[in-house]
Amino acid sequence: MIIIHAGFQIQIDKENDFLTEIRPLIEASRAEEGNISYDLVKDTEKACSYTMMELWKDMDAVKFHNQTEHFTSFTGKAPQYFSAPPQVKVYDAQSVDNK
Repeated sequence: MIIIHAGFQIQIDKENDFLTEIRPLIEASRAEEGNISYDLVKDTEKACSYTMMELWKDMDAVKFHNQTEHFTSFTGKAPQYFSAPPQVKVYDAQSVDNK
């Protein structure tokens, strides 16, 4: 399983536009075959700070996602909303046996 955390710092005057623009990306990404979850969470302590928390079946699913129209459309428009470059972290998760 692949875990991606993409952190976004949004300009305060563009926060509502950002949220409107990202909704179609979230909905379409959740419908992708290799997606396990795709959730945008807001930081409760830092204004206009969000993290996209993604879980994917494997790296092939991530590669497919990164080429979709909904992803490329959003990433083409997204920089206008940012007050800082996105911070993206990718993890390769393995199951842990709790026995």
